[in-house]
Amino acid sequence: MAADACQVVRDGTLEVLPRQFEGNWFRWLENIRDWCISRQLWWGHRIPAYYVTLPGETEDYIGTNETISRWVVGRTYDAALAEAQARFPGQEVTLTQDPDVLDTWFSSGLFPFSTMGWPNQTPDLADFFPGALLETGHDILFFWVARMVMMSMTLMDGKVPFKQVYLHAMVRDAHGRKMSKSLGNVIDPLQVIEGITLEGLHAELKKGNLDPKEVEKAAKGQKEDFPNGIPECGTDALRFALVAYTTQARDINLDIQRVHGYRTWCNKLYNAIRFAMMNLPKDFLPSAQLGAEEVAALPMCGQWIVSRLNKAVAATNEAMDKYDFATSTTAVYAYWQYDLCDVFIELMKPLVTSADAAVVYGVRNALWWALDAGLRLLHPFMPFITEELWQRLPRRAEDLAAVPSIMLAAYPVASAAWAGEQQEQEMELLVSIVKCLRQQRAKYGLTPKQKTAVYVTCATPAATAAVARGALYVATLSSSESVEAVADAAAVPAGCAVSIVSEECSAYIMLKGIMDPAAELAKLDKRFGDTTKQHQDLHKRMDMATYQTNVPENVQQADKDKATKLQSELATIEEAIAAFKKLQVEQ
Repeated sequence: MAADACQVVRDGTLEVLPRQFEGNWFRWLENIRDWCISRQLWWGHRIPAYYVTLPGETEDYIGTNETISRWVVGRTYDAALAEAQARFPGQEVTLTQDPDVLDTWFSSGLFPFSTMGWPNQTPDLADFFPGALLETGHDILFFWVARMVMMSMTLMDGKVPFKQVYLHAMVRDAHGRKMSKSLGNVIDPLQVIEGITLEGLHAELKKGNLDPKEVEKAAKGQKEDFPNGIPECGTDALRFALVAYTTQARDINLDIQRVHGYRTWCNKLYNAIRFAMMNLPKDFLPSAQLGAEEVAALPMCGQWIVSRLNKAVAATNEAMDKYDFATSTTAVYAYWQYDLCDVFIELMKPLVTSADAAVVYGVRNALWWALDAGLRLLHPFMPFITEELWQRLPRRAEDLAAVPSIMLAAYPVASAAWAGEQQEQEMELLVSIVKCLRQQRAKYGLTPKQKTAVYVTCATPAATAAVARGALYVATLSSSESVEAVADAAAVPAGCAVSIVSEECSAYIMLKGIMDPAAELAKLDKRFGDTTKQHQDLHKRMDMATYQTNVPENVQQADKDKATKLQSELATIEEAIAAFKKLQVEQ
């Protein structure tokens, strides 16, 4: 039986996930020993074995007094009696059932088929055996999983009970310690969902049978870990956190603060839908589908968010197919947090007030699809809030009648019609410009009300055109008065501070009348000196006699690229210094 169980894992008939646990499987089964399946307990399946007593004999068969040949086995008492009468013909026999019960793991090893009417050939057994997936803890891989496999293959014509076994990690506390009542670090899921005070945690300790000294020790541990108790996190946040923690490792060090962070994130989801309700009229009807024609009608930011959604859908599905749940939650979280909420919702705010009806409908349609598909993508990880928010989105009456719940809605799949590589490349450039401008504004202490003019220079016509098309987006996200793409630094007015986006793109913020040119020149001089030193040190290393022969080609290429970048940065700094000197003269 053990050899057969090993073979089905080797040939792929049964897949153990994560694969690192295959070693455990083989170590147990290749060194297997005989198994005593009887237990002296008050509960369990009573062993169907009966001891035969003949006339004039006592029933004291325990220990050395028993005779092995007197034991008979039967599915029922009558079957066992018939076996005994056949073994001792013509004699009056008395049967006494063994008082022991079967080992729990023996009984549970029958679970895949005994629960469906076996040994009878029932419709349920025909429909649902074998199954597809078993999910359990790695600590009972041998005790339960291996025995189910061995018993199923022996009693069900060589069939394995399932195709895959997924072993989840074990939950420990934030310090990596095993949860123990005496340590006071046992986390009740309901306490995380509903929240509990520190006094409530202490009260729970007193409900058990711990020694008073252990209670005192546990209370001290609770005070250290949860000085303010456990905040209310909700079911969705706990579920998302546990899945996000699952990196196919042996343990999860559960930090309640991280769970509560996801509870706070739920507020962001709610606010996104609230924003949608403010900008989507009650009678708004999204496009019946979102194919290539509908995507082409969206504004650039709408095409971008649909493309980002498409990548999130592809990444999530691929990760879930591999049982890589941490990666799937990361993809969903990144889409909602960084693409939808941080960028798209901000970009669409000036567009919904446009005088162009086509632009207004396009951006609203993009928002609706981004939210609808995004909620469906998130639903397996946060089922309750996604159901609530999905129900609030406007939709056609016939669509709602056909699919009244998000649980019945189709799960998103990637579509070639949604892909927009050009839009993503352009938006990546625009967002990088925004990040640099935000850093510059923070550096100079500019407030959101201090809106300045921005000028952007790019080394390529394509990048310049992209900035021109996305000028409104950059201005919106960077709190700028205006954004203008110019041919080169010579076209930039005097009095600007430069922000180097990349080796081929720079952004200038108009600071005339806001900043002190002398102080800015001191900063630029220091930056020029630091960059010059980096450039000189790099060339000094590249000029060494052994450089060409001892340094790998990929490193040499990286050094060349870095040298080019530093040279470009020095030129940009020199331009900025000249601009501030000019501003200083003008003032």
